[in-house]
Amino acid sequence: MAVKPDWLRVKAPQWERVGNVKEVLRDLGLNTVCEEASCPNIGECFNQGTATFLIMGPACTRACPYCDIDFEKKPQALDPMEPINLGEAVRRMNLKHVVVTSVNRDDLPDGGASQFVCCIEEIRKLMPQTTIELLIPDLCANWEALETILSARPHVLNHNTETVPRLYRRVRPQGDYQRSLELLRRAREIAPWVYTKSGIMVGMSETDEEVRAVMRDLRAVDCDIITIGQYLQPSAKHLTLHEFVTPEQFEAWRIAGEEMGFLQVVSSPLTRSSYHAEQVQALMKLYPKEV
Repeated sequence: MAVKPDWLRVKAPQWERVGNVKEVLRDLGLNTVCEEASCPNIGECFNQGTATFLIMGPACTRACPYCDIDFEKKPQALDPMEPINLGEAVRRMNLKHVVVTSVNRDDLPDGGASQFVCCIEEIRKLMPQTTIELLIPDLCANWEALETILSARPHVLNHNTETVPRLYRRVRPQGDYQRSLELLRRAREIAPWVYTKSGIMVGMSETDEEVRAVMRDLRAVDCDIITIGQYLQPSAKHLTLHEFVTPEQFEAWRIAGEEMGFLQVVSSPLTRSSYHAEQVQALMKLYPKEV
């Protein structure tokens, strides 16, 4: 495992605050992607009382070699109490903005779309002012399932492209780059009021031009927000890290993305899909969409 450069070192978290968040999660039997995917920002986010909830998990039906979430060909049945418990967690944590993501559930006819809807409904019952962001899988190109999710009117619809097309076979073997772009294109068509978002990891041998090409592809489907962050190899058995990208390169991509017309570009070594996601509230005030 490569030694992390100084710019990837994070401050030790205040474990009392982290413990409070974990207590809520354990009490309600909920998972977070912060823990399951070994996110480096877990201390900062938990200290602030925020978390990205992982539903329909913790096991995934896909085995992407970069990801630290467990693989299970036949995962457990959906928990009907999960949406209720999630709504209660949002209430207890008094979240102004909540991110809900999921494992891939290719075993389900709708890819889990109905569970996303139930989660949104339960959050709104208890916390109607909370803005809701969903980070969804590709749903195996089930566009009716996408319509179902959007019918619940999340404020932000995120779907990550993850990497550049050349590396898909190695990084995301069960994914499809064009399918991901099509999902974002259809989301904009179905729900012009939603803020669409996508993200990629770098440090896996992609070139600067390949990253910029993905950015241009995302703008071509009118994607509003992009996140770009450093891939960190979870363990020796995971996909090998190629390089640590410099902060200067991340800044160059941020500038390029803003010039391309993204409403927001979050590009830094520690950036993850949901890192500082609550900042979208300011974006919504600055760039309101017609409802």
